[in-house]
Amino acid sequence: MDTTKIILPEQDLPRQWYNIMADLPSPPLPPLHPGTKQPVGPADLERLFPMELIKQEASTERWIDIPDEVLDIYKLWRPSPLFRAHRLEKALQTPAKIFYKYEGVSPAGSHKTNTAVPQAYYNMKAGVKRLTTETGAGQWGSALSFACKQFGIECKVYMVKISYQQKPYRRAMMMTWGASVTASPSTQTAFGRKVLLADPDSPGSLGIAISEAIEEALSRDDTRYALGSVLNHVLLHQTVVGLEAKKQMELAGYYPDVIIGCVGGGSNFAGLAFPFLQDKFTGKNFKALAVEPDSCPSLTRGTFGYDFGDSAKMTPLMPMYSLGHNFVPPPIHAGGLRYHGMAPLVSHLTKEKYIEAVAVKQSDVFTTARLFAQTEGIIPAPESAHAICSAIAEAEKAKQEGISKTILFNLSGHGHFDMGAYDAFLEGKLKDDESPKEHASDVVQSPEKK
Repeated sequence: MDTTKIILPEQDLPRQWYNIMADLPSPPLPPLHPGTKQPVGPADLERLFPMELIKQEASTERWIDIPDEVLDIYKLWRPSPLFRAHRLEKALQTPAKIFYKYEGVSPAGSHKTNTAVPQAYYNMKAGVKRLTTETGAGQWGSALSFACKQFGIECKVYMVKISYQQKPYRRAMMMTWGASVTASPSTQTAFGRKVLLADPDSPGSLGIAISEAIEEALSRDDTRYALGSVLNHVLLHQTVVGLEAKKQMELAGYYPDVIIGCVGGGSNFAGLAFPFLQDKFTGKNFKALAVEPDSCPSLTRGTFGYDFGDSAKMTPLMPMYSLGHNFVPPPIHAGGLRYHGMAPLVSHLTKEKYIEAVAVKQSDVFTTARLFAQTEGIIPAPESAHAICSAIAEAEKAKQEGISKTILFNLSGHGHFDMGAYDAFLEGKLKDDESPKEHASDVVQSPEKK
């Protein structure tokens, strides 16, 4: 019988992160200062981030060492297992070979801990006492709450209101690790009060929550801000996933024909795909597929241009696919995929045709998630289930074409705190929200690349 799970020993834990900036065939556009419209420099970011993270954000070095203190905490769950989905393959009667990298084994139950730990570490080394952040579904807020506790830092989380209501146990998890959690929009910031004045029933958005977290960070000298996706240094930290997966796929004797990840801000997809894309730049042929919700389709229906990362226009202008910084998505259960924009590096690679993107409906996502749970045993997070949906579609395509292909996807977290969503699905209450017909009116189109 073929191996079901491929486990790496701790000594094979990557000692460096892979920086794709060193190998890009063409350089991406730089982020711009919203006032001067000039490229952002370190001085523009130092009130939000410690200098080591700012250096990583701009670095073009291929390999960046992982600090020993971070590696020690990584060892609580890394290397994570790679599974061969034999039972799913059998249920689909497909000739495809399906593999998945499982990040739900981390303390917070998702891939987000891979960047939360180094971000908390670098802030601690810089003397930061408090971190503020936002969270959608709660995976990032949970991960940062855990990481802050490891380094003695206070953590304040602004949680998108609809997720705050839908996922009370994510909130309890953050608080168990010592974090303070506030539903966003809130009355605790000037921007939150402004949003509530205009719409007292606002379900919130990641853009709004980011604005609140940044506003608080800028108001206190002892506080900095941490972001769970989108920025280069966040994607960098996630490459431990793909670096391990490359070793594990080699041990399994296969190289993927299709690499799949769900995308909200882009970090878990990038973490798996970027180390493989290094091979694609030198001629390796495979499909890298980014999967997003049909109700928040920044890559497939957004505009590429310069836009703000938050609703209050407090961030630099980022070169990315965006639905517009004022876009408030429907309250779908995949809260981690409800961001209006996409990571600049993922956006750049999509624009340059190294990455393909597809949008899928919520009902199809939960249908395939249930099949995966019934065959493989793991109940996936709604976000991760988007990758499962496309992996199954690729396996069905292989069956129709009568060819064997190797599919690898990132199962970025478990769904143990998302059973309310599964309950709604099982009771037939889950509906598909329409893809937005009008969007991106507030994206500033890039003059360099139209």
